[in-house]
Amino acid sequence: MWNVLKAILFGIVEGITEWLPISSTGHLILLEEFVQFENVSENFSEMFEVVIQLGAILAVVLLFFKQIWPFCRKGRGYKESGPLAYVNMDILTLWFKILVACVPAAVIGVWFDDELNALFFHWYVVAGALIVFGVAFLLVENWNKGRNPAVTELAGLSYKAAFFIGAFQLLAAVFPGTSRSGATIVGALLLGIARPVAAEFTFFLAIPVMFGASLLKLLKFGLDFSTTELMVLITAMVTAFVVSVVVIKFLLAYIKKHNFKVFGWYRIGLGALVFLYFLFLV
Repeated sequence: MWNVLKAILFGIVEGITEWLPISSTGHLILLEEFVQFENVSENFSEMFEVVIQLGAILAVVLLFFKQIWPFCRKGRGYKESGPLAYVNMDILTLWFKILVACVPAAVIGVWFDDELNALFFHWYVVAGALIVFGVAFLLVENWNKGRNPAVTELAGLSYKAAFFIGAFQLLAAVFPGTSRSGATIVGALLLGIARPVAAEFTFFLAIPVMFGASLLKLLKFGLDFSTTELMVLITAMVTAFVVSVVVIKFLLAYIKKHNFKVFGWYRIGLGALVFLYFLFLV
């Protein structure tokens, strides 16, 4: 029972922090200092931190299904005959851009995942990344003040811009605490992309990236779950899914009237808290 309650807590934290640009890794590291699962292996804990994201991803699929599902009934695409009569070419083009954006992180993640974890998965790297990207949000928002965005809809996003955003996502793959959503949003804002477009592209980009990362971790872990481990993972994923639905709706409504500065200040405060905790209390 205690493991279930802990899994719910982890799911809540994941569902909130995965989509707000405040770093799920930073929060989970702090949470793990106070909350540990019982009767699970060390390998499970490492896998759990990544695979729990599948619940959050399913929330994106649910909320944006019409925007991301490219297949349609005949006559609703650009072609009136042949296989492409059943494909929405605008959505298919969007997926090509998403895949282009995935290339940098995919290459590094597949070949250097274990090495990067060994080098950079430390509390001081997480704390530093929280603060650095918190400052970056403040600087980029100040730089953007008074500027009209060059791209105000997803269709206007170029392949070059998609690749650039993917390169920023690579920072999150290398330095834990950067925040995948935070990195991609900062990159998009630097390109003059409107906040709602930056957020939506970040959500869509997460689908292949996080599915791929979860699959990689599952393959390394294997499917030899104990009953406790399976219960913990499913509970956390379901919780992350429900919370993510609420958080994504909130974020999209929030950024229509506000900028990202509040998240920048929050990141700086959390990074300072991580430094203080590990330097003086551990």
